[in-house]
Amino acid sequence: MRRSAATAIRTSATLFAALGDETRLQLIGRLTAGRPQSIARLTETTRLTRQAVTKHLRVLEGAGVVSATRSGRESLFTLEPKPIDDARDYLAQVSRHWDDALARLKAMVETG
Repeated sequence: MRRSAATAIRTSATLFAALGDETRLQLIGRLTAGRPQSIARLTETTRLTRQAVTKHLRVLEGAGVVSATRSGRESLFTLEPKPIDDARDYLAQVSRHWDDALARLKAMVETG
């Protein structure tokens, strides 16, 4: 496997692992409002502690899905859509490969 392909797969795996958690998906949903949000604000309507939310946000940050900036004593988190766009493109590519494989199988069955 080429190095760049291996890197892309590793990056996708990290992203999908980060997105594979219900709490993290909920945090992403809350960050889609488009404005940076503090940990305090992100915990307002949950039963999670700030420490738990921070842990989930750090996983998302490691996957490149969110970024943090400091504002005084607070960290403000912002959604970074590019990794999600890249994942969507990756899944579309996989889908096209499956569609092509199924079309070849269908053609083979119908002519065989």
